[in-house]
Amino acid sequence: MKAIFKDVVVAESDDTVVVEGNHYFPESALKREYTTFSNHRTSCAWKGQAHYLSLLVNGEMLPDAIWYYPEPSEAAAEIRGRVAFGRGVQVVE
Repeated sequence: MKAIFKDVVVAESDDTVVVEGNHYFPESALKREYTTFSNHRTSCAWKGQAHYLSLLVNGEMLPDAIWYYPEPSEAAAEIRGRVAFGRGVQVVE
């Protein structure tokens, strides 16, 4: 699977976990040179607190485009150490 923003592959892996229709990539598959900090946080009743990163590719910013659960609940343990992508990022095979 590939995650693409502005025609640039920002993550790539054959090892994704699908939860609620989102592909969670291993954190190591994320190309960190395209990420930037975000203070944004959300809570999910069954997964826990999500943290976010923004994408910055060729001068174009996509705020809060990536989310991850640094301490997921037991029910969501399979997404520990993984990241998922929101609107504006294409996830394709």
